[in-house]
Amino acid sequence: MRLSYLPPLMVYCAAGVSGLTGIVGTFFVKDYLGLSAAFLAALGFWAGIPWALKMPIGHLVDLLWRHKAGLVYLGAGLIATSLTIMIFLIGEPDTMRAIMPVEAWFVLATLLAPVGYVMQDAVADAMTVEAVPRLDEAGAPYPAETVRLMHTTMQMLGRVAIIGGTVLVSLANVAMFSGAESLSEPEKVAIYVRIYELALLIPLLSVSGVLLAGFLKRREARRLRALGRSREEIDRLVHAPAETTAPNWWILGGSAAFVAITLTVGLSGLEFGQELIFASSFAIIAFMIRKLLRELSPEAARTLLGTVIVIFVFRAMPGAGAGASWWMIDELGFDQSFLSRLDLITSTLTLAGLFLFRRFMAERSIAQIVIFLTLASTLLSAPIIGMFHGLHEWTAAHTGGLVDARFIAIANTALESPLGQVSMVPMLAWIANSAPPHLKATFFAVMASFTNLALSASQLGTKYLNQLFTITREVRDAATGAVSVPADYAELGLLLLSVTLLGLLLPLAAVGLTRIAGLRSA
Repeated sequence: MRLSYLPPLMVYCAAGVSGLTGIVGTFFVKDYLGLSAAFLAALGFWAGIPWALKMPIGHLVDLLWRHKAGLVYLGAGLIATSLTIMIFLIGEPDTMRAIMPVEAWFVLATLLAPVGYVMQDAVADAMTVEAVPRLDEAGAPYPAETVRLMHTTMQMLGRVAIIGGTVLVSLANVAMFSGAESLSEPEKVAIYVRIYELALLIPLLSVSGVLLAGFLKRREARRLRALGRSREEIDRLVHAPAETTAPNWWILGGSAAFVAITLTVGLSGLEFGQELIFASSFAIIAFMIRKLLRELSPEAARTLLGTVIVIFVFRAMPGAGAGASWWMIDELGFDQSFLSRLDLITSTLTLAGLFLFRRFMAERSIAQIVIFLTLASTLLSAPIIGMFHGLHEWTAAHTGGLVDARFIAIANTALESPLGQVSMVPMLAWIANSAPPHLKATFFAVMASFTNLALSASQLGTKYLNQLFTITREVRDAATGAVSVPADYAELGLLLLSVTLLGLLLPLAAVGLTRIAGLRSA
């Protein structure tokens, strides 16, 4: 750990802390908004699309290297706006409803936040490269192997910062929701508002990281001046990238086309608008990757291509959607307090997993890691499917109530959590070490855009499955209290089984096809 690593880690930590409002959002949507599971999956698709914009933002970071902090400030403003909307939406719903429907406010807040986070994330990726020092205490360049090790350490610490942020928010949720099961609804709403108010620290944290980076640069400049370096050398070593970046008009033009298509289709209300956006995004980003691969040697290009294909398929697997969470809340009795403790277990063990699997990540290829994670995830999905069919009732009856639904959920979470971030670290470290020096941020952004587009594909798949298997929770009219939509979880079992089978078969097929095609993985 070096002090120079801290600024990007603060920005990454802000991204991890963003999960502070997750539990509140789940219960707010379930109890106060009449949105279907399929609609929420579709909203998740649109919320994921800004991450595809990481490609042009990353290239802009390379082009505007000295002024990249401005994007963090802009992102912080968007995040703060999103949080403020939710504070008033929960605390003063009648006032907000008088302006426009509550559901419309929620959609706006949901879409603003990811735009802010993607801006900050693109800058943080670039800051990780900048954080690795070029010269030792005596002013001599570090050996290449030392630089490679520092890049790997920096990328792992970046994941640690994100997961560490989730640990912090889990602790906060445990404290805030302690005893929530006995609180009245107005008291719960007051907690919801306080949590969103606390979340306003998120943009403050990322801005503080940028300010610290500026302070450290000025300190490094003074150190180099004391070592006798000239003003030009100091400017090149501290403030400028390793190589000057020329505008890549393919990236800028393709990105402009992507934004234009997204806005046009998104506002048009076309029936298959999401599919058109996904296909267009995929084509544009794939074209950009093809251009970037020309910057690499043939062997490195095959390695990167094989890596992104395997990672894309692995991350594109659909989930069960909001219906599974509603079922756990309604049928298994998982309240805010228990879910916050479950999140704490998840984040803490995910953080531990980064250290536990450090050697595994360093010595195994992405393909081997994905095979392992796919098989493990399939096995760990069995208890949830089993509980839908009454496994927890059977185990509770034979263990005197010890092994009940909560016991199974905690045990399953404890086993699954350490695997959470294992797949991404090797790819990030490979880019940091092997991408051309003048295109580090661009490579980070384009590859992240492609792999994040996989999450949009996942949301599309989730939407399709929720249209095929309809899951509803009870929805009551806000004015009369009459049930407008009854709860129906009958098809959840088939939904969970479908998700599990797809998650097993498709990643293994992707690994097999890349091997047949002669591609490697990092």
